[in-house]
Amino acid sequence: MKKGKKLYEGKAKIIYASPDKNLVIQHFKDDATAFNNQKKATIDGKGILNNRISEYILQNLNQIGIKNHLVKRINMREQLIKLVEIIPIEFIVRNIATGSLTKRLGIEDGTMLNRPLIEYCLKNDELGDPLISREHILTFDWLNVIELDWITEECRRINDFLQGMFRGVGIKLVDFKVEFGRSSNENSILLADEISPDTCRLWDTKTERKLDKDIFRKDLGNLIDGYQEVARRLDILHEQSNIRPIKFTKPKAVKIKKR
Repeated sequence: MKKGKKLYEGKAKIIYASPDKNLVIQHFKDDATAFNNQKKATIDGKGILNNRISEYILQNLNQIGIKNHLVKRINMREQLIKLVEIIPIEFIVRNIATGSLTKRLGIEDGTMLNRPLIEYCLKNDELGDPLISREHILTFDWLNVIELDWITEECRRINDFLQGMFRGVGIKLVDFKVEFGRSSNENSILLADEISPDTCRLWDTKTERKLDKDIFRKDLGNLIDGYQEVARRLDILHEQSNIRPIKFTKPKAVKIKKR
């Protein structure tokens, strides 16, 4: 499919126009970032793995009635997706306490929560994606009550499905982040962005080995090995037409000097 002009470039993906005005092409980059873009690297093959893993998850979610933006995967790095206007909120679902939650509340890392915790963050890199409340969302009209309640319930459904899927292959779903967008063509709200080791925390059930972007955040080793392990366990890495084992090259780190 012929790509049109670049419409948007984020930290991990680029969006291009397509011949259909209601569809766009999403390109997965090899860039890795952490700590609000303070830590950066280019890791060969990351985009290929995220493309395939996200496609697999979104296809399965669609089968249980979670409508999303995916139309089809075009090639190893690109997907054809429905054009949506992204709602400026990140929806974070936590099953186990780790990361910023433990720092904010003084909770021991690895504490199992007695119920899934759903948090909201404003999508704004300049502000550091600040934590916001339900009242913020309603006060500033980012969503109405019906929309917010519906998305929150969709997050619970996604969590239930993902927990079962990953548990079946020996992986704990610690937490994950999702985004939603408004489709003017369908007059509906759709799950958008991606679901991959970039947006989930995934731990091996027995060893608690990290299989997600925390490998990069915390310098725990080879990021690609972790992502490939997730793909292998989901039984998608063996498809030679989709992904081949990737030879890891040392990340090219870029440090930002403090002014």
